[in-house]
Amino acid sequence: MGPGNETPVSEFILLGLSNEPELQPLIFGLFLSMYLITVFGNLLIILAVSSDSHLHNPMHFLLSNLSFVDICFISTTVPKMLRNIRTQNKVITYEGCIIQMHFFLFFATLDVFLLTVMAYDRFVAICHPLHYTVIMNPWLCGLLVLLSWIMSALNSLTQSIMVLWLAFCTDLEIPHFFCEVNQVVQLACSDTFLNDVLMYFAAGVYGGISLTGILYSYSKIVSSILGISSAQGKYKAFSTCASHLSVVSLFFCTVLGVYLSSAATHSSQSSAVSSVIYTVVTPMLNPFIYSLRNKDIKRALKRIIGMAAI
Repeated sequence: MGPGNETPVSEFILLGLSNEPELQPLIFGLFLSMYLITVFGNLLIILAVSSDSHLHNPMHFLLSNLSFVDICFISTTVPKMLRNIRTQNKVITYEGCIIQMHFFLFFATLDVFLLTVMAYDRFVAICHPLHYTVIMNPWLCGLLVLLSWIMSALNSLTQSIMVLWLAFCTDLEIPHFFCEVNQVVQLACSDTFLNDVLMYFAAGVYGGISLTGILYSYSKIVSSILGISSAQGKYKAFSTCASHLSVVSLFFCTVLGVYLSSAATHSSQSSAVSSVIYTVVTPMLNPFIYSLRNKDIKRALKRIIGMAAI
């Protein structure tokens, strides 16, 4: 335990989504299916981008990074949940909880930053098409991704360290299927003022910067598309960013919906159920959204599947 702790804690109890024994096999099968689909789908995207030279461009480089992060994001929570259901043991060690919380925050923040960088990429591609290859050069793409990783690491590391300084009471039950930082902080006996300030500050700054960047990029994109005279030109321009816009809308709307609904109902259990949408469903749907709307990805996937069949 970190300095300042008064109560030694060795483990927490993850209550999960439901306490009904008859629902556990259904939950296990559902989440196992979604996890396998997510990993397999995103791996296919990464394989398609890496194996097809036509996809070696900034947009697909960022997409492959997003797919990798989505695999890591869902892997921080679902495998532990499946293990708990299978073994009928809801315990997670103190160290395991802190590690899970750290990596969940890290990959969630990284997901948001990558979506912001992808919005900027679409802004440059549509609003400055003649300078696209010059602006979005490999050096800048690598730098933007590296900065996203660094900023995400700073956020998750800071919040995790702050939790280490908390003292916990005897009630160590987390009404969630993973160690969500807000739920863990609420179990503390010691003063959590600094933790609360840090959580809201991080959400405001990181979320605000990302959302502002995305909204600005798409305001310019919409303005540029409306300035195109031909209907075919408008459709072509819009189709290049439709997939990203779908993913951004799905992610941010579900996150916002989860926290607004939890604030309105004050129910931790309903918040846990709602959070499944952005922690599990969204990473699972991303490969389908990009593969269905992207002709280059579909062509690469068909070639990979055809080679596998041979």
